Amino acid sequence: MEDALNNTCLSQSQQHALQILSKEIRGQDILPPPSVIQKATDDLVPSLPRKGHGIQKTTDHVLKDLAPALNRQALSPNYYGFVVGGITPAARVAEQVASLYDQNVQVHLPETTIATTLEDRALRLLLELLEFHIKDWPSRTFTTGATASNIVGLACGREYIINQAIRKRKAQTISNEIETVGNVGLLAACRAAGITDIQILTTLPHSSLKKASSIIGLGRSCFHRVSQSENQLDFDLELLEERLKLPHTASIVVISCSEVNTGYFATHSEREVYSLSSLCKKYGAWLHVDAAFGLFARVLEQTDEFRYVRGGAEGLEHADSIAGDAHKLLNVPYDCGFFFSRHAGLAHEVFQNPNAAYLSSGDPAPDTIQSPSNIGLENSRRFRALPVYATLVSYGSDGYRDMLQRQVSLARRIATYFDHHPEFDLLPLERDRMMNIEERTFIIVLFRAKEDAVNVLLVKQFNASSQIYVSGTIWDGKPACRIAVANWQVDVERDFAVVGSVVTGVLEDLKRVKS
Repeated sequence: MEDALNNTCLSQSQQHALQILSKEIRGQDILPPPSVIQKATDDLVPSLPRKGHGIQKTTDHVLKDLAPALNRQALSPNYYGFVVGGITPAARVAEQVASLYDQNVQVHLPETTIATTLEDRALRLLLELLEFHIKDWPSRTFTTGATASNIVGLACGREYIINQAIRKRKAQTISNEIETVGNVGLLAACRAAGITDIQILTTLPHSSLKKASSIIGLGRSCFHRVSQSENQLDFDLELLEERLKLPHTASIVVISCSEVNTGYFATHSEREVYSLSSLCKKYGAWLHVDAAFGLFARVLEQTDEFRYVRGGAEGLEHADSIAGDAHKLLNVPYDCGFFFSRHAGLAHEVFQNPNAAYLSSGDPAPDTIQSPSNIGLENSRRFRALPVYATLVSYGSDGYRDMLQRQVSLARRIATYFDHHPEFDLLPLERDRMMNIEERTFIIVLFRAKEDAVNVLLVKQFNASSQIYVSGTIWDGKPACRIAVANWQVDVERDFAVVGSVVTGVLEDLKRVKS
């Protein structure tokens, strides 16, 4: 009887999902009304019940009371906040299977499950999609997202630069017997290396990098901008080398591969990245790429239409590590990021579980798949790889190229619209006016109203329409709006018409209020 009830509730949940997915998304509200959110808040149980409510009552509570108060960020193609992708149908199917079997993918036990083998295959497929040579990236794993991947990247970089300094100072090979960070800690290792300062050199860093730096013990104040004076995102190589030369100082250099507010890139060609890599090798620095979504520019066609944007992701094979998000442009469920490194054993030095025989795969062969628990942050995590594998197999490189090119095309239509609109400024204002705005736009459009009184209300009014959702930000000390196109369902003509209609309606409403 209990099994029958459990199956009934599971069936109700599946029917609810099918009903939501079968509805025409266009024209439906992206955000639930405030009254619905308030009702759901009021309906939350105030405290833990002594006697449980039972699965049927709880299922009704979740589906009828709580689900209506959730937004449609993953369902609507017109959700443009926070670079949020959706979930492809293939990824959604695989996510249900991953939940059903709930695999432990942290220890490589190929005789008991295909989970870790499939995970490695998914990462290989992802490298192929991004046009990297698999052999160049022997260290690879899934994470919760680009923030976690940046933590892994900076931690590996910290280990590398200190180890390099120890090797140079003591003229010995780094091994588990000497003073590495992983063995003796940051302070003791820095003393052994003769290091008095560690710096992170970059141009316009995402906040997650400073968060990562704080977590790994370097601090948020270790960042130093090495930007060109006329362009805050591009590297000044002379200034960079001056910082790299500082005595008793170890360095990590970070490339912002598509800045979060503008979508613009810090490098523009393979030659530029090679120059950065050469300087890093010269001075024993680590080159990391924060490429949450910019990395996917490598998927675009090599045509004049996409040449400039694609150039921003070229040459990254010269980096030591790359952090990326899969739950953005790959359109798989939250939470899913990935990390690639050219250094096979370094992540193991940082993240291994010492003296934990129960976590051993029992196979020490160096060419086997590494247990994820020994090369990443977590000792426990869900089967993130299955949705990634399924969506890559389902749509292939051509499918993802078409998906991304539709997203880019819509962003460019919107950028051109605001660039020519008399009541808006397309940002940044200091951009190269000789550059065709369509060629430069990737998936993000940054803009503001020319009238300050309108600009302050713009984000709130756009989102109040519930037809589109945008995120607010600050640019040059003033409020600005940001549209990030990332959903797999993009239809350029349909969605551009929705954006134009909302903009026109909001301006008319604000004018009526003003008059």
